[in-house]
Amino acid sequence: MGDSFHDQLIEDSAFLRADRRLDTDLVDKIILQLNRIYPQILSDKEATRFRNLDVPTSVRVGELLTHLQRKGEEACREFYRALHLHVEEVYYSLPTRLRLRDSLDPLAHPRAYQQRYVMNDRGPFFFLGCFGVAVGMALLYYYGEARVTGGSRALGMAALGLKKKAREVLIWYTEM
Repeated sequence: MGDSFHDQLIEDSAFLRADRRLDTDLVDKIILQLNRIYPQILSDKEATRFRNLDVPTSVRVGELLTHLQRKGEEACREFYRALHLHVEEVYYSLPTRLRLRDSLDPLAHPRAYQQRYVMNDRGPFFFLGCFGVAVGMALLYYYGEARVTGGSRALGMAALGLKKKAREVLIWYTEM
């Protein structure tokens, strides 16, 4: 990944403080998970302080993030794990997640793939010209054959895979 979880949390802190999707209930779930599963990261006393409803949620999130950054790499990783578990849409919209996703997505940065497969560089009019010549030659061949034989052998061959009525019509046409 390159960045440590601590560095990522520093970068994501401003986004997390401003994101309105982190409401009181979600912040409480994250705090409780960190407190119950990892009491060495968030003690009961600290969890109670961060769950104080008299303090606005954005302030509590900011204090929690500062606390986790002071605790170190393991605390930051567990915060990301709890965020991913409880609020996936916020987790996947974090600036560090978006940067990581874009760096792994080949469609987001096509310049990383220098090799392009170009059939020609003459443009669409060249293609249309070639297509017109091919259609003209096919029509000349088809109508030239129709005058000589009185019908098309290709239509007779095409009748082989069709149902009875269609086969009869095509065979009748080729016999004319």
